[in-house]
Amino acid sequence: MSPDELVYLGILAASIPVGFFFRYLSPSVKQRAALLLGLSITIATCHVHTLHSLVTVIGTWIIIKSSWWHAPALSLGWTFVYLLFFRLATWFGLPQPTPFSNAIQLLLTLKMVSLANEVHSFHTEKKKEVSSFSKSPVVGGLSQEPSLYDILSYSYCYVGIMTGPFFRFQTYVDWISQPSPLALPGWEPCLQRLKLVPIYGALFIAVNSLFPLAYVRTEDFLDQTYFYRLFYMIAIFFVFRMRFYSAWCGAEAGCISAGLGCYPEKALSKPGGGPTINYSVDPAAEETYDFKTIQNIDCYNTDFCVKVRHGMRYWNMTVQWWLHHYIYPNAPFKSYTLRAGWTMFISAYWHGLHAGYYLSFLTIPLCIAAESAMEASVRAKLGPRGQNIFDWVHWFLKMRAYDYMCMGFVLLKASDTINYWMSIYFIMHIIAVACIIVGRALKGGKREGRRGDKDQKKEGQKTENAEERKAEKKTD
Repeated sequence: MSPDELVYLGILAASIPVGFFFRYLSPSVKQRAALLLGLSITIATCHVHTLHSLVTVIGTWIIIKSSWWHAPALSLGWTFVYLLFFRLATWFGLPQPTPFSNAIQLLLTLKMVSLANEVHSFHTEKKKEVSSFSKSPVVGGLSQEPSLYDILSYSYCYVGIMTGPFFRFQTYVDWISQPSPLALPGWEPCLQRLKLVPIYGALFIAVNSLFPLAYVRTEDFLDQTYFYRLFYMIAIFFVFRMRFYSAWCGAEAGCISAGLGCYPEKALSKPGGGPTINYSVDPAAEETYDFKTIQNIDCYNTDFCVKVRHGMRYWNMTVQWWLHHYIYPNAPFKSYTLRAGWTMFISAYWHGLHAGYYLSFLTIPLCIAAESAMEASVRAKLGPRGQNIFDWVHWFLKMRAYDYMCMGFVLLKASDTINYWMSIYFIMHIIAVACIIVGRALKGGKREGRRGDKDQKKEGQKTENAEERKAEKKTD
């Protein structure tokens, strides 16, 4: 492991016992201590680059105070333009930001855009209440506009400051104001989340030593057989998954130990967003709590869900919620596939400027179109046994598609990515295009293809809740 990775690991490991300590603090002390600890971590790891995050926060605060009505769009523009400046800092004679400052900047961008939207919703609902003389039915809305101190406290809260997960400002406020944090579940769900981390870590180290990424860039690699080169991407994506499974499960454990994102099960919380229905806690009844609000990875369903579009739902779940609520609805397209492409483009930009991100993320809409075409033209016509076989083949190709796209994500450079894809003859691109052509031919051409695009969207909306319930039963 690199020195930077060891620092990440140390911060993750320390956040878990520290979280249990925070349960003993009063709300005001908890807010102050979380801010001071988070700011200390930021300064210690980012040094002068801490100013980047501070400028982002102050700029967002000015936008909110100046025009809450336009704050969602302005904050998105401000934070994303500043991300570009941050990544091109050396062009302006500034020192290169550290990986730690990049991690903090990424999460801060999500937080500031979400905060601006929450403030906008607060003022909008407040105006509706005044005009209608009735209380707003909005779930999880703010009770007041946050001060600069509140925004700074949220921005630099030590919980997940570098590793995530993303959480809304209202989730942070609920955590600060918990009436009885010591009565909330802690040790059991924390250990439950950590139980597989040693296995993930050991597999990461073992497989990474056998299949180093650097080998892909060598001339010797191209002399290997086709099937060896093809298999290599499977090993690389496995290493990639084990690394993030370990990190994100550890980050979730840090949230759980502190009690962040703990809500009653009846609140029906979503990763990133929090409660989806209004609820009240009955002191006389025994409540069952969960930490779905801060769940960032569903390891089982990431590996074993059938579809490409569902695989995204179980990976980096809190960020997927953010993209789904703040980017996808505002896409300048009506087509499901084009809106998905726009969302993936924004996601690639958020991750960085390396061409490999764009090559990988923009392959996802092609895969979604391919699987939709085959589902509508082939799977729909099969019997139960045939559909079961179709799903197994679909799952296998889904995993190979993610293996394939992962290479762009880890190689970063366009030349390295294209050279690797070329060495395996762009196999997944060819399969995806072939599936689209076959699917449309069987469905009767472009007209039916467009209808299939609409059917795909309806089918996805219809099955989403059913599949999530099924997945929850498996993970529970």
